[in-house]
Amino acid sequence: MITRLFPLWAVLVSALAVFWPAPFLVLTPAVTVLLAFIMFTMGVTLTPGDFARIARRPWPVLAGVGLHYLVMPLAAWLIAHALHMSPELTTGMVLVGCVASGTASNVMIYLARGDVALSVSISMLSTLVGIVATPLLTRLYVSAGVAVDSWGLFRSIVTMVALPVLGGVVVNAVWHRAVRRVEPALPVVAMVSILSIIACIVAGVGPSLASAGPVVLVGVVAHNAVGLLGGYWGGRALGFDEAVCRTLALEVGMQNSGLAATLGRLYFAPLAALPGAVFSIWHNISGSALAALWAGRPATTRRSE
Repeated sequence: MITRLFPLWAVLVSALAVFWPAPFLVLTPAVTVLLAFIMFTMGVTLTPGDFARIARRPWPVLAGVGLHYLVMPLAAWLIAHALHMSPELTTGMVLVGCVASGTASNVMIYLARGDVALSVSISMLSTLVGIVATPLLTRLYVSAGVAVDSWGLFRSIVTMVALPVLGGVVVNAVWHRAVRRVEPALPVVAMVSILSIIACIVAGVGPSLASAGPVVLVGVVAHNAVGLLGGYWGGRALGFDEAVCRTLALEVGMQNSGLAATLGRLYFAPLAALPGAVFSIWHNISGSALAALWAGRPATTRRSE
């Protein structure tokens, strides 16, 4: 119940960071550690068998990852330019579009009666592909006038995403029983971590919120909508069943925006982190609403061998 109210907590903690930024600014150096911990909690829920599932069911997984990295970066770039965003905000929008699927998508897909096993596979593969795709796509879409440290982005993604996920998988394999005992608490711990990241980002850009906030919100809502629609109708165009299409919608439309915000703060400017922070709030609101809508409508699923 507590984690389902994530959008509410995110709005409240963001407001707190605006009016009382000092304690969150002190916490800012810990953002990268918090993000790595979130990815570790994702890793401890996985087993080597989860990775093997990709090989047994490649086409929907490849479709999800392909749509994700085709639709979201291009949509971010087009929307940012259509709204005449500053170079810093455009960079932040692009970063949101270039990161992997969001870690909350699996829960939303479960509630939406989608294909949870497929969701886990897409999330894993998009995370692995993102180690290389995120820095390359960022360099492709970010304005030529903005310096992009591709190697630095790659190095950070390895240390904040790849290694923690791998470490989580190893811990789950070696200490499986212990992990099962603490697993119920992991979603709450991960939620507190992402809330802390959002608060730090908002506290850092507080003075710019009045001018930048409205246009970022419009851009984020449009970006998320394009992802949800692109994933669903892309699945339809490829001939997948309803359960798979719902899964693709949420996997394409929900981003690892905490990573985008962290990378924006580390490698560009504080304002470049704002789209990621706003996206973290909004995609949980839209994802929850869509999951609630679909929860009352049974979906057909073709079981794969």
